[in-house]
Amino acid sequence: MATVKCELMKNFPSEEPVRCNKISIVGTGSVGMACAISILLKGLSDELALVDVDGGRLKGETVDLQHGSPFVKMPNIISSKDYLVTANSNLVISTAGARQEKGETRLNLVQRNLAIFKLMISSIVQYSPRCKLIVVSNPVDILTYVAWKLSGFPQNRIIGSGCNLDTARFRFLIGQRLGIHSESCHGWILGEHGDSSVPVWSGVNIAGVPLKDLNVDIGTDKDPEQEWYYQPYKK
Repeated sequence: MATVKCELMKNFPSEEPVRCNKISIVGTGSVGMACAISILLKGLSDELALVDVDGGRLKGETVDLQHGSPFVKMPNIISSKDYLVTANSNLVISTAGARQEKGETRLNLVQRNLAIFKLMISSIVQYSPRCKLIVVSNPVDILTYVAWKLSGFPQNRIIGSGCNLDTARFRFLIGQRLGIHSESCHGWILGEHGDSSVPVWSGVNIAGVPLKDLNVDIGTDKDPEQEWYYQPYKK
C-alpha cells in the first residue's frame, strides 16, 4: 500500500541532498544554544549537529529547534551523544566544560576541563579532520592553546572567543552611561578573558571622538566619573 510520502514524491527524481556547510556544537547549555539559535537565524549552515553527554537535555533542545523550523531558514538538525554525528563538519564550536562555581575563578576550571578536552578534541579530529574549531569553554585562552596542541591543527584553524564578550559588555556600558547606542561606542578589552582583562581607555571613542580628549583622567582613580565603572573594568 502506497504511503502518503510515496504518493507525494513519486514524480520527483531520487537524489541525495547536497550538504554544503555543516556546523557542529559541543555542549547544549545556555551558550551552546545561543550559538545554535544565532546560526539558525542568520542561515549560516544547511546542517547543524549537536553533541552533549546529557541525553535528556540534548533531546529537549534539539526538538525545540526542530519545532521552530517554520520561523527560520531551517537546516537539517541532528544530535547525538556520539561524536560521529559531527562527521564532516566545516566548523565545530566547543561550549562544553565544567561550570564555574561561586567564588571560583575561571583558572580553577583548567584541570577539570582538560580531561573533557582530551576526549572531545580527539573525537573532533577523528570525524572532521579539516574543520575549523572555535573554543568558548573556560578558561578560554588556556583551552584554546590546549585545543591547538591536542588537535595538531594549524594555528589559523583554532579560534578562541577571547575578550569578545568582555568588549561587548564594555561598549554597552559606555553607551548606557552616555545615552548612545553601543554600535557607536568603540573600545577594547584586552588580555586574558577573566579577572585579569584590561580596558584600553586610551582607545575608546564615540563615533570617532576619543573620550581621552574630553576627559584626560578617564579610566583612572582621578576620574570624577569613575563611580559608574563596572567593577571588572575599574583598572
